[in-house]
This record gives sequence, structure tokens and C-alpha cells, in this order.
Amino acid sequence: MGSMSIGHWLIVLVIVLLLFGANKIPKLMGDMAKGVKAFKHGLKDEEEGQAPAQPAAAPQVTEAQAAKPAAAPDTAPKV
Repeated sequence: MGSMSIGHWLIVLVIVLLLFGANKIPKLMGDMAKGVKAFKHGLKDEEEGQAPAQPAAAPQVTEAQAAKPAAAPDTAPKV
């Protein structure tokens, strides 16, 4: 029950051919190969092109900026 014989694989192959058609399978395999090549190319570019990104530094707050209170918005209606 756990292993599949050659007969089982042939039946699966026939069902796949009936569902997808004989001309769609090579097209699907070609598209998958292009995707794998693009993925590998992206990994290669990432390794060569960039050093590891440095985290952004936090902005420095001076004493004058810290002591100044934030301006409150004008909430009174204008007439």
C-alpha cells in the first residue's frame, strides 16, 4: 500500500495527460524552468551587488529641541 509500482505511475501519467493535454505540459515545464532561472539570477544579483544593509540611525534630539514643548493645534473655530 505504501509503494507505487510502474503500473500506478502509468495510470497517473495517463490521467495527467487527459486533464492537461499533451501540448500544455511542455509549456508548463518551460514556464517553471524560466521561473527557477529568474530566482537563481535574483539570488546571484543579491549576493554580488549589495553588502548587508545597515539599520537606519535614530534621529538625534538636542537639548533645545527636547526642552521646547510641541505646539498645540488651534482648535478654536474661526469666525
